[in-house]
Amino acid sequence: MGTAIHRIEIPTIMEVNSGIMENVGSLLERAGIFKVVLFFGEGIRELFGEKIIASIKGKASLTLLETFDFDDIAVENLIPRGFSIPSKAEAVVGVGGGKVLDAAKYIAFLNNLPFVSIPTSTSNDGFSSSGCSLLIGGKRTSVHAAMPFGIIVDLEVIKNAPAKFIYSGLGDIVSKITAVYDWYFEERNNAAKVDDFAAMLAKKSVNSIVRMPYTDITEQFFQKEMVDSLTMSGIAMEIAGNSSPASGSEHLISHALDRVLEKPQLHGIQVGIATYLMSLVQQHRSERIQKFLGDTGFFDYVSTLDLKAEAFEKAVDLAPSIKPNRFTSIHVEENRSKAKELLKSNAILKKILRND
Repeated sequence: MGTAIHRIEIPTIMEVNSGIMENVGSLLERAGIFKVVLFFGEGIRELFGEKIIASIKGKASLTLLETFDFDDIAVENLIPRGFSIPSKAEAVVGVGGGKVLDAAKYIAFLNNLPFVSIPTSTSNDGFSSSGCSLLIGGKRTSVHAAMPFGIIVDLEVIKNAPAKFIYSGLGDIVSKITAVYDWYFEERNNAAKVDDFAAMLAKKSVNSIVRMPYTDITEQFFQKEMVDSLTMSGIAMEIAGNSSPASGSEHLISHALDRVLEKPQLHGIQVGIATYLMSLVQQHRSERIQKFLGDTGFFDYVSTLDLKAEAFEKAVDLAPSIKPNRFTSIHVEENRSKAKELLKSNAILKKILRND
């Protein structure tokens, strides 16, 4: 019996720099893409639309077939839109936040077309991964699509995004520490098979940023490192063929919070808090995580959000049912008890979460 060959896709266009919104046309042309449809997120056309449209129309070889303002991730609205794009299209380009990128990525997937991702904030690794978060029957559901063919990130745009998006991105980056630990934990318990290269890449993605010197998280080289780290995380998932290198118990707690809270916080914000909590449970690199989230101002920001420890306690209990087929640290009852105890006793968690 032969070994199955797992083929991976990696981005062909990978451009991260300042002031590159006006280079989108040149980058598409260089990659051999000549007929495109553009999807803008809410309010994005007014901010960057003209530059991007001009960069495409300015190239004689390029044709902009259609532009859409669309960031509806409800699958019943997405599919009709997906099958109404011009048949001549050679690529789908998404510009904006998580919703439009998920919508455009899935529409590209439905049409078997390359997807070019142009994020305007880096609040999580979704802009660089094959997964998308869609609403199916009103519930947020992770759906597999395809890796972006291209990733174009203008650091000037990212830098000027609201601070909450930067903190969310940092929370998502640091979670690779607890996620990889959980993946090996699953392997020890015969519940998974770790791909060592994917695990190495996921570790590398987080280590490169938690160890780098900086004075301000909006500095260009720190922002570039953040984009690179989140991109490596997306590629690690592509290599593994699943989300395990980048998503463990801390992500399950965040998904559970989405159900517990009336108004959930940004995914990476919830994940960052849950990462610190689970690193204490795992007794794995919690000091490094504490220092990074402390030094970057993540904890200070989170303490302004009026989050309740009680919601996290409920989420800890609910977390294993989110993915019952996995076996992370949070699937062990003793660890859930430990996590709930830490929510009451750990000094930092007591400071950032309200204990009513």
